[in-house]
Amino acid sequence: MEHVVAAAVIDAQGIVTGWSEGARVLTGHPAEEAVGRRATGLLAEPLSRRADGEWTGPVVVRHRDGHPMTLTVTACPVLGPDGRPAGYALSAGLPASFEPTLAGRAFQQASMSMSVFDTQQRYLRLNEVACKVMGVSEDVLLGRRFPDTVEEAAHSRGFDWHLRQVAQTGRPIRYESFTGAPSLNREHAWTTEMWPVRDASGEVAGVALAAFDSTEQYLARQRLVLLNEAAASIGTTLDVVRTAEEVVELLVPRFADFVSVDLLDWVLGADEPPPGPGGEVVLRRVAHGSAHEGTPEAAVRLGETDVHPPFSPPARALRERRAVRIQAGEPEFMRWLAERNARAPDGRRFRSGVHSVLSVPLRARGTTLGVLVGVRIAHPDAYEADDAVFAEELASRAAVCIDNARRFARERTTALALQNSLLPRGLSGQAAVEVAHRYLPSGSTAGVGGDWFDVIPLSGSRVALVVGDVVGHGIPSSATMGRLCMAVRTLADVDLPPDELLTHLDDLVTHLAAYDEGGDDAAELGATCLYAVYDPVGRRLTAAAAGHPAPVLVLPDGTARPIAMTPGPPLGVGGLPFEAVELELPEESVLALYTDGLVEDRDRDVDRATGELCSALTAPAASLDALCDSVLKAVLPEEPGDDVALLLARTRALGADRVATWDVAPDPALVAATRQAAIEQLAAWGMAEAAFVTELVVSELVTNAIRYGAPPIQLRLIRDRTLICEVSDGSSTSPHLRRAHAFDEGGRGLLLVAQLTQRWGSRQTSRGKTIWAEQSLDPE
Repeated sequence: MEHVVAAAVIDAQGIVTGWSEGARVLTGHPAEEAVGRRATGLLAEPLSRRADGEWTGPVVVRHRDGHPMTLTVTACPVLGPDGRPAGYALSAGLPASFEPTLAGRAFQQASMSMSVFDTQQRYLRLNEVACKVMGVSEDVLLGRRFPDTVEEAAHSRGFDWHLRQVAQTGRPIRYESFTGAPSLNREHAWTTEMWPVRDASGEVAGVALAAFDSTEQYLARQRLVLLNEAAASIGTTLDVVRTAEEVVELLVPRFADFVSVDLLDWVLGADEPPPGPGGEVVLRRVAHGSAHEGTPEAAVRLGETDVHPPFSPPARALRERRAVRIQAGEPEFMRWLAERNARAPDGRRFRSGVHSVLSVPLRARGTTLGVLVGVRIAHPDAYEADDAVFAEELASRAAVCIDNARRFARERTTALALQNSLLPRGLSGQAAVEVAHRYLPSGSTAGVGGDWFDVIPLSGSRVALVVGDVVGHGIPSSATMGRLCMAVRTLADVDLPPDELLTHLDDLVTHLAAYDEGGDDAAELGATCLYAVYDPVGRRLTAAAAGHPAPVLVLPDGTARPIAMTPGPPLGVGGLPFEAVELELPEESVLALYTDGLVEDRDRDVDRATGELCSALTAPAASLDALCDSVLKAVLPEEPGDDVALLLARTRALGADRVATWDVAPDPALVAATRQAAIEQLAAWGMAEAAFVTELVVSELVTNAIRYGAPPIQLRLIRDRTLICEVSDGSSTSPHLRRAHAFDEGGRGLLLVAQLTQRWGSRQTSRGKTIWAEQSLDPE
């Protein structure tokens, strides 16, 4: 039956007291004409009341234009306060034979679900879409209250509350919900509008609603939400495996019940990408996850490889470079599922609920990295074309993050290999110090830094201890570190004092910056350096710093303190001098040289961290190596944000039994006596086999000092791992090795010294210069 709903209220005297908009449409009488008139004036034929006071059936009414029309009327008495009938409430509708109005056609043909309720939440009208959504016919619901039809209206969760609100307040409501419906096999999103229907007096006589199925718009918004979350949650670390895990965590369970990320093997290594996949594809599982307990993770375990045949979704996605969807019932789906489960061990097979699979290639910068696979089991919807578009967009973003992590890992590996090749290996034990060292590359996303250390043997059994740091990370910093490290070794070979060496190094950094950057901003390198020289004969330490933390000195009594020194500016800044500090150290003192990564961090106080370092250095340890480990464990945070270099040196001393010194008067006649004294000292040391070469070296160096130098002149022999002969004088003029011509009477002395000894050289001192030569000794 086609209903056009009308409602009216008649009191006990037969006077119309209520007149709805529907009554106006049916009869043509507006409310102002009908209200206050006797109902009989609106009827073409008198009513015949039933014995029980109620009636239902056809009633002939007179339209405003005068023609009669038949309505199907249901009337029931309205009781007064005394419980006696005080009038009647009527609801009427046109019979099916009546031609519906244009408004009625619009109501029925609307594409959205539309319904009309009275103020008691009784159904007065439903269109065809509403009946389809409810899964029942209109006759079943008309006249019934909504609370009595909750099971049929499960899709309208919270619906009755909104109906009451509109009926009580008279204000329209618009809201969204995501619920199910009896006739729908999955949940839908609904955009619902409710508004009051008023009678002629302006009172709320009912509630009308329209519900629009906005599932597609809802899902589109959800996909946009996922993409926005992907921008924030994927790629938080430059780790390939962790990035893949973030993709899985984002998609499970909102997009898939099971997700896996498989990568080509070369992505996890340092190789270049091979040609594109053709037939079978071998992929390595790096991450996967399931939404429901009891769902097997996958046919392969994390870290394992798997061979995907050409017809499989992963192989097709890689080959076709697009998303591949297969659904339950398709031949390709059944073939893939059977092949996959045939390879899976017991307990790791997909259950029969799998109904949709989506495979998406992971491609970044024109390179294929792997494949993302999503499987739906409990999720009711199969993957649609919009899902494939979304998955391709998300996979593209994820692939860029994975490729960034891969590139970072590759650059980090290269930089670390470069740095390790430049750092000193197997530092040989020196007579001056016993050393131990540690280098820890940064574990942060910044990459490997430019920290370095070195131990450089110098003449006279002295040793140089060096620690440096190039601000920045990656291959450029490692390369700059290598250049500075080699420059320090070259300058150390010249045997410059620490402050002068840093001055020359500062000039070098300035030139490097100008050459590399094409400008004059040398401070861009941000390099610092600490250079210290220890002399075991005098037990003296001379140190200078260029923007670097001062070393910590641990005395034999167990006290530790940073050495008071004035650090100069970082290398390359220029304009300020470098100042050296000199102090005498007791034997068995420990020097700790380190880079700022050990004590500096944005979440740490430098002074407090330095105090922790001093305390850790005084802790008992079986060896310097063990002390290195305990210091790093006590001072470093769990995840240091910068590289750390630590160099520990325990000082030794060369006593009087290993050093012999003679003051030489500037008289050539005394050369023979000096030479004889040196021979006698060698005999006392049990080193007579070195007498011949030593006699020649002493004679040549002392003679040159008397002839070309200036007083005071001194000869010193040092018995270390080599035999060292040093001659000092007050002149700053250094000798030069040259070849004498056939008829020259001189010029051959230094040439003989150079050929008979292991090495020789000269160094400037505060009182002149020192010429030295070393002879290798047979191991005892």
